[in-house]
Amino acid sequence: MRSGAKVAVVGGAFVLVAGGIGYGAYSMLGDSGGGGGGTQSASESSKVRTGPPSAEEIAETSKGFFEAWAAGDASAAALLTNNESGAEPVLASYGEDARIGKVKITPGPAVGTKVPYTVKATVAYDGKSKPLSYASELTVVRGLTTGKALVDWAPTVVHPQLTEGATLRTGESSTPTIEAVDRNGEELTKEKYPSLGPILDTLRQKYGATSGGSAGIETWIEPADETQPDVSLLTLAKGKPGKVQTTLDAGAQAAAERAVKKYAEASVVAVKPSTGAIRAVANNPVTEFNAALQGKQAPGSTLKIMTAALLLEKGLVTANGATECPKDVLYEGNSFHNLKNFALPDGSTFTQSFARSCNTAFIKLIDDTKDDAALPKIAKDVFGIGLDWKTGVVTTDGSVPEEVGGVAAAQYIGQGTVQMNALNMASITATAMTGTFTQPVIVPQPLDDRELARAARSLSPSVTQQLKTMMRATAAWGTGAKAMASVGGDKGAKTGSAEVDGQDTSNSWFTGFSNDLAAAAVVQTGGHGGDAAGPVVAEVLKAGG
Repeated sequence: MRSGAKVAVVGGAFVLVAGGIGYGAYSMLGDSGGGGGGTQSASESSKVRTGPPSAEEIAETSKGFFEAWAAGDASAAALLTNNESGAEPVLASYGEDARIGKVKITPGPAVGTKVPYTVKATVAYDGKSKPLSYASELTVVRGLTTGKALVDWAPTVVHPQLTEGATLRTGESSTPTIEAVDRNGEELTKEKYPSLGPILDTLRQKYGATSGGSAGIETWIEPADETQPDVSLLTLAKGKPGKVQTTLDAGAQAAAERAVKKYAEASVVAVKPSTGAIRAVANNPVTEFNAALQGKQAPGSTLKIMTAALLLEKGLVTANGATECPKDVLYEGNSFHNLKNFALPDGSTFTQSFARSCNTAFIKLIDDTKDDAALPKIAKDVFGIGLDWKTGVVTTDGSVPEEVGGVAAAQYIGQGTVQMNALNMASITATAMTGTFTQPVIVPQPLDDRELARAARSLSPSVTQQLKTMMRATAAWGTGAKAMASVGGDKGAKTGSAEVDGQDTSNSWFTGFSNDLAAAAVVQTGGHGGDAAGPVVAEVLKAGG
């Protein structure tokens, strides 16, 4: 869509006016405009007001801004913001370049200094027109130098999807629309599957021109970063969509969408271990930043799958061999403990330590590896972390940097400088199941013949079998048992709780498998892994795919 009428969105504005004429709920700005503070006496005008704007000031400023905006008076509207030079060119360009008019702005009751409102308008281009509506909000602040009540100019003032430096365009798109389908040919739309919105935009940008479609007429937001996909807002005339095959499964995707909606901030990804096919991706809330695929945060004890593989490979433990699990342990001056300082009795097996998520059992064995870089090595060489995955959309493929001392010890239990997202952890679980890393993909590799990442080596059959045994135990009677109780088939799991500085409650992580499907989820401030993220993973696994 990088063609057509240009509207430079400075500070991120999506204001709906038409050729300087407004048809909205407000008339042209009157004598009280320009300052947002109303008529003042000479003594009052010489005194700069301080403190939060009053309810009267908020109402007057927002009213004046809406009037000027609806009337197409860019200079008057810009004077009522705290960024006049940034706001005016944006406000002035909409009628001529974006072809948007007949604007009506309807404010709602103010909530503190915030004023929500709805915008209804008409986009017209080349003899075609269509209504456009959306909701947004603005905030009224006190001007730092003038003391006047002003609109705080920001991208979200005029549209919640706008980012700094974005551009609004209306015209013939340079990239045809696509009809993305799941593995069974069922159409995937952002209306039915909201979490797929950013993914579908990216697939259109990457594959629209080669998918056999033809361009239509649209209104869209073009991000300042050219590597990011355009965001389509309205289609005035449809072109012929090209078909793009994905690896997603509509049933699993629907389950993922339902599951994350139960929490304020959650992400989940499902992957087919035998092929690397991504079956579902979901986030709540849905934003242009796809946290499930691009997030970077400590995954907590779910990373013990990788640490266990390392310890098994080096012969330091076996699934059924005895392992110490004291309530706490000291490593190079750093103290580590188990949740609620639990300990396991002498003679307990490594499987018991894994299934109960015993931190100390893992950290006690660090020195015995005789290699400070052992964990980063197995992360890359076996689990494919940091190999520049080419999934078909933008993803972050995890990081386990080389560390020493207490930071290295924290990595063994998924804390410290380890960075992962739901996709990475679902892939780690898939690799543990099969023994071999298969790079996740969301569109088949033959679509563009891109080169997929390959790990240097596989796990031995013995290590793979022991990992699966320990994960099965976790799902059967360990920390994942409650969450996985309703999941059928051959199943396994690992829980994780990741502590974050400045956060009272830990992030909830969970990863698991059922037959040939692996899934991982994170719920921000969700607490124990089995309590929040566990049910999310379970719901997706039950949907299959």
